Amino acid sequence: MNYFVKANPNRCIGCRTCMISCVVAHEGKRIFEIDPDAYNFNPRLFMVKTAKVSIPIHCKQCENPACKAACVPGAISLEGTRVSVDSHKCIGCKNCVAACPFGAMDLVESGELLDDGAPKMVALKCDLCAGVADGPSCVKVCLTEALELVTENDLLAALREKRQIAATASL
Repeated sequence: MNYFVKANPNRCIGCRTCMISCVVAHEGKRIFEIDPDAYNFNPRLFMVKTAKVSIPIHCKQCENPACKAACVPGAISLEGTRVSVDSHKCIGCKNCVAACPFGAMDLVESGELLDDGAPKMVALKCDLCAGVADGPSCVKVCLTEALELVTENDLLAALREKRQIAATASL
């Protein structure tokens, strides 16, 4: 079962600390030492803020991901407990962006140029901070504890609790 990050909109204050920690986790602390125009600020989650709610949107790391099924070059794969994008295989076709039911995919400049000089665009999404110790970093830094990493054990415990409540409610 794939892990995923769950956000609680009742706790989220929209501070965007999760977005900053995401970029730092993937780009390194050098972002604080260089000109902000010298790199692309590309978090792998997306903050939605309205008058009534603010909440980060993460990839749900689907078991049978629509983005993977739509990926023509096969750049999206299942790796362990997450869905991963290989930016070297990605051709920027946008099929995964259109297929994702959560709006958790984005296209960003890869830093490479195409033969015609245009920037190469690649898919980007939450990877649960693959390769980052104690990831996901957004969960660790959330000031209001609005983010939670959900594992298979967490999901099974929640299911047992819901079933117990349903069973006792019917008495």
